[in-house]
Amino acid sequence: MDTALKKELQQLLEVMEEILQDRSVPRNIRAVIEEAMHKIDEKHPKGEDFSTAIYLLDDISNDINMPTHTRTDIWESISKMEAIKEKIKGQQM
Repeated sequence: MDTALKKELQQLLEVMEEILQDRSVPRNIRAVIEEAMHKIDEKHPKGEDFSTAIYLLDDISNDINMPTHTRTDIWESISKMEAIKEKIKGQQM
């Protein structure tokens, strides 16, 4: 993984960490976000890891107990994950 991609991944993880620190976010949502973070926070994350994380976040994005600002952050995170996943896929070819 090149340095630009690592920087993008680090920025993504920082946004997700901010969600985890927000106590207005319900515990079950924070748990799913933490699980998604573990999927992509490896030394060599694969496209499949990002697909799993995207699925996890997409699944909780419609939770009625989620604060609106958190939903926006999750959608932004999903978008960034999809972009990183495509870049990883492009590097593997």
